Amino acid sequence: MLKTELAELIRNGENSGVEFKRDDVHADSLAKEVAALLNLEGGHVLLGVEKDGTVSGLTRTPEEAEEWVMNVCRANLRPSIIPYWETISWDASRVIGILTLPADAPDKPYKSRRGSAWVTFVRVGTTSREATREEEARLYQASGLMRYDIKPVLGTSIRDLDRQRIENYFRDILNYDCPPSSDNDAWQQMLLNTDILVLDRGRAMASIAGLLLFGYTPNRYLPQAGITATAYPGNEKEYATTDEKTIRGPLVAVLSQSGETIENGIIDQAIGFVTRNMGSAAWLEDGRRQRRDAYPTEAIREAIVNAIAHRDYSIAVTDIELSLYSDRLEVISPGRLPNTVTVDKMRLGYRATRNELLKEILRDYGYVEARGMGVRYRIIQGMREHNNTEPDLIEEQDHFIVRLWKEPQTI
Repeated sequence: MLKTELAELIRNGENSGVEFKRDDVHADSLAKEVAALLNLEGGHVLLGVEKDGTVSGLTRTPEEAEEWVMNVCRANLRPSIIPYWETISWDASRVIGILTLPADAPDKPYKSRRGSAWVTFVRVGTTSREATREEEARLYQASGLMRYDIKPVLGTSIRDLDRQRIENYFRDILNYDCPPSSDNDAWQQMLLNTDILVLDRGRAMASIAGLLLFGYTPNRYLPQAGITATAYPGNEKEYATTDEKTIRGPLVAVLSQSGETIENGIIDQAIGFVTRNMGSAAWLEDGRRQRRDAYPTEAIREAIVNAIAHRDYSIAVTDIELSLYSDRLEVISPGRLPNTVTVDKMRLGYRATRNELLKEILRDYGYVEARGMGVRYRIIQGMREHNNTEPDLIEEQDHFIVRLWKEPQTI
């Protein structure tokens, strides 16, 4: 790090990625800040800088400070890490130690020692606090250590699943040789073998993915299972709307053997909402008025399906948000991108998923692009070919946004 970069960090003050600290604090205090930063997006711990930005400098020699930091990161963190360490001379008498932590640390959640206990901490603004149970679960999920979509939904059973949809999936989509409809034991075993049902203390319960895909009323148990769709007359959110719908029910459609839709699921209902509200774009070409749909159907479908397949279902009571404005379409999915996934990687076609079972079954239906290149081709390339616009892919604190533009943006 250059001294000018260090000065800029200090001038900007503490934030969600920068912590100021003395180097004479207890080892547990440093470990807490390191763990919290690793559990967010990494960052820097500046040792020898006071909370108000005053540079006090290291109280140890640079060599002693480095040894202390490495010992803390080995003995007071679980899993242990070897951080990047450097020192910069602030002036003739003061040295600042810089602990740099990676943005994509792979082994979340990181825990720090607090007495005899190991505690998960998260970074919230300029503070580090103990993670809630839900926040810790999301960290396990982000690291791939926990398959959230195959967790059992307590209180459910095979009776909460729509047998018509299930039989349609196995018989007409997968072409399986299915047991008779009346043979509940055989059907239960098939669903257990495919993780649509999971055993918990000897009881067969619907998995989260199973209930989302095939449940009669998923929202009875999963309040976050749905889409809130709204069409606004202008380019800002306002009380006045031109159409709004809370979309509930199973994700997938009931299809005939020839592939025709008999009954829509959430995905097709959401696509239908957009197509009937998006309007069209018009322009003059060679003296003639031309007109086309505001957005290509494939880009709409991909944005909605991606939100459903990859959202964080551990964030409760938060729907996917589908908003149509006069100048754009936004699909907002709860949760950050899965671990190791970045917006740049998505643009290149990087394949990773948070909900593997959900994605695979949606792929069987043809909702998910088989090669995993849907964002690159259907959204990015599709919008360029449709109206020469660049879609926005935005990761924010607790959600991910796909934004499609109706017309090219002028600066």
